[in-house]
Amino acid sequence: MTKKNAFEPLTLPNGVELKNRMIMAPMTTCSGFYEGSVTSDLIEYYNARSGEIGTIIVECGFVDQKGLAFPGAIGLDSDDKIEGLAKIAQAIKEKGSKAIIQVYHGGRMVEPKLIGGLSPVGPSAIAAPRPEAATPIELTANEVDHMIEKFGEAVRRAIQADFDGIEIHGANTYLIQQFYSPNSNQRNDKWGGSRDNRTRFPLAVLDITHNIVKQFGKSDFIIGYRFSPEELEIPGIRFDDTMYLLEKLAEKGLDYVHFSMGTILRSSIVNIEDPTPLIKKYVAMRSDTLAKIPVVGVGNVINQTDLETALENGYDLVAVGRACIAYPDWTSRIKNGEKLELFINSDKREELKIPVPLWHFPLVESLIRDVNLNNKKFKPGNYQEKVNDESYEFTINVELAKDYIKDMQLVNANNFDDNVLSNFNEIKDRIISSNSPHVDTISGATTQCEAFKKAVTKAMVKSNKDAILAEGGDPDDKSFDIVIVGSGGAGLAAAIRAHDLGTNVVIIEKMSVTGGNTNKASAGMNAAETKFQKLKGIIDSKDLFYKETMIGGKNKNNPDLLRYFVDNAPDAIDWLDKNGITLSGITTTGGMSIDRTHRPESGAAVGGFLISGLVKNINNRGIEVMLDTNVTKILTENHKVTGVEVTQEDGSIHTIKTKAVIIATGGFGANREMVEKYRPDLKGFVTTNHKGATGSGITILEKLGAGTVDMKEIQIHPTVEQTTAYLISESIRGGGAILISQDGKRFVNELDTRDKVSNSINNLPEHYAYILFDQQVRDENKSVEEYVSRNFVTQANTIDELAKQLSIDANTLTETIKRYDNFILNKHDEDFGRTTGMRHPINKGPFYAIKIAPGIHHTMGGVTINPETQVLDTQHHVIEGVFAAGEVVGGVHGANRIGGNAVADIIIFGLQAGKKATDYIHQY
Repeated sequence: MTKKNAFEPLTLPNGVELKNRMIMAPMTTCSGFYEGSVTSDLIEYYNARSGEIGTIIVECGFVDQKGLAFPGAIGLDSDDKIEGLAKIAQAIKEKGSKAIIQVYHGGRMVEPKLIGGLSPVGPSAIAAPRPEAATPIELTANEVDHMIEKFGEAVRRAIQADFDGIEIHGANTYLIQQFYSPNSNQRNDKWGGSRDNRTRFPLAVLDITHNIVKQFGKSDFIIGYRFSPEELEIPGIRFDDTMYLLEKLAEKGLDYVHFSMGTILRSSIVNIEDPTPLIKKYVAMRSDTLAKIPVVGVGNVINQTDLETALENGYDLVAVGRACIAYPDWTSRIKNGEKLELFINSDKREELKIPVPLWHFPLVESLIRDVNLNNKKFKPGNYQEKVNDESYEFTINVELAKDYIKDMQLVNANNFDDNVLSNFNEIKDRIISSNSPHVDTISGATTQCEAFKKAVTKAMVKSNKDAILAEGGDPDDKSFDIVIVGSGGAGLAAAIRAHDLGTNVVIIEKMSVTGGNTNKASAGMNAAETKFQKLKGIIDSKDLFYKETMIGGKNKNNPDLLRYFVDNAPDAIDWLDKNGITLSGITTTGGMSIDRTHRPESGAAVGGFLISGLVKNINNRGIEVMLDTNVTKILTENHKVTGVEVTQEDGSIHTIKTKAVIIATGGFGANREMVEKYRPDLKGFVTTNHKGATGSGITILEKLGAGTVDMKEIQIHPTVEQTTAYLISESIRGGGAILISQDGKRFVNELDTRDKVSNSINNLPEHYAYILFDQQVRDENKSVEEYVSRNFVTQANTIDELAKQLSIDANTLTETIKRYDNFILNKHDEDFGRTTGMRHPINKGPFYAIKIAPGIHHTMGGVTINPETQVLDTQHHVIEGVFAAGEVVGGVHGANRIGGNAVADIIIFGLQAGKKATDYIHQY
């Protein structure tokens, strides 16, 4: 027999070639919206893990509203879910992986609280054998028929969402398995009783799947079936029952079958005296027909050796679970020969694109390694922790000495078999001998080992707090030279600068992630007379930059702040470059006459690039960041700052002592009440801001007597995708895109200031427009890939085809583009006087369009400061020890902000705040 190679292609029975034998296993993420629709976090999660791996099987989609077996499940139950599901499929497929989605119904495993207090349904009115399980309502014969139709409709939706295939979920004790099980199905009609009758439901689901594929799909649509090989219950499914069903399914046609087990070489859980792996029994028992169908193995596959073991023992494809969560590029790492340990550092959630609900799910929680445990001492004693793997709950006593892990005991050992006890004792020895929970796991028992290690980690954190208390300290009452409130670009830059000048700083962030609105920044960072401009032969001046910003702000900008901003912009570009954040690519934005918008050379959006680089610098310096912690008050005595009051996620209130505070909490664009207070005309507008942009910093500072300025100056951005409030970067227009109306005509200078472009769109009869561009713009702006992955983009090979898709008259649109292309060649826009961003004719297909309209984007108003970033009171006197930077500040931008100036603002004034706060405490 030829040895199977995991990296070689495999052809399925329907003729589809999978580029390799590796699959990302379907795993519960709990990350959908409450009604089952798709979140952007979920799209990003799957996109990050696609590409090198051959196939991704998306977590199970329920077929009706009584079918979700866990919170945050995604739905295949209605046509309005298709659009969101299509975004997941596209996010996977665009990077070259096959996209398959599971189809299921939870049946009696559904908890009533998940379905509005209703009773679940099942084949029979028999509760699942688990504590406090609800008794399901038995489906009538007509309801069974209707349920099968619901599975068919779910398959249709998967096809229309452009998935490459579906996996019928006949495992994990869900409804399909319930119909086949003699334990849960004790019906007396044709759907129950004999084993042949109990096969009817899974076979009917497969039949309707084939029919739907013939009607709506193509011959290359993949159909798989997942199964749990045995049940412990008496009566229950035994392995020969499973083989009987699989043979019948194989006769009707499948492209693969998929074991559902915790380990690839698991033996029988019923006949525990027989150590033979079930895959070995499967290979020995299967018919020639079933042997033609590839079989997928799953369970604790982490390294190359696990892949090889699976293939050598009879599997044709190998599904990888938690390793794909911990390592989105798992396939590449294995291909490069890396030896991986299964853990996730506690500060890596955002980087790994793991949605918050999944992060807190036991599947992932047991993998998390607390990066803040280094150099901590313990209070000697015993700490009892409860932890879970995929099957069991363990109660573990961890005994800690003053500076080492002394012992571990499995309190509920009597509940487990010898294999579990052996694994516990082995991992216990490893942890104690290395005095660390960060040890290698046992092959074949990774989930259990990670649970055991998690117990030790939790105990260490508690013991460290107890040690501080025992010495008379308060672990929740901390002291720092400077407290920085907000972890966007301004706060991070201030922290790095202050730290490098010798101060002890902490960043406090009310959200669960760092980055704030900076994460959403897309265009770039404006600066004049930079080294990167000079390298590209761009002649610019600070005075011109000042003049154009003042004009853009309608002469309402604070002259002193603007002069400091312009004069220090090139130094800020240099500072970023020295710290590994190089913005050497240059484009332009509306209101600028010169290319001075600095961005990554790749053309990527500046926000994520900037935050990633700043956070790396924060980590390298060991600067503490407190997440999910809300600063509610600045404390003072005798007009000097003494601390801040904070509220933590659990509701507890604490004081952090400090000598100075830097407020960098951003604007109030996500505070609908505050926006409408100052601008009632903006009621109903979507906002591009993250949900933490509530103006909390302004409120805190006003309590200290801080003055405010320009609070009514709220900018709407002209190009916002309205269904998601996602901003389409100004760099797309700066790169050569145009705006067209539903009539197919240009109507504005696309790179006029944002307020003017927004007003022009709002004045159109339809109140929306399309941003239109060609392949040249896409090639030069990587942010377009994000828009494509989010399904914002309409694409066509010709202008005529694009016009048809947009319901625009093709002749009008063709004439509009032809006229604009002539303006490009002549470098003169006769219609609207555009002079910048006229880079290429729009003539290289494919052609693209995104439907947009204005949305609330930036609040130019905020607290008053001087060029030293000191906060001023209502009489323009300095409030000692209090500094502010970023969008929380007013005056820099006047009545309208120029695109690219916000990123410049946060870095320039963030650095200044870090320096001036340090200067202040050194004079304290």
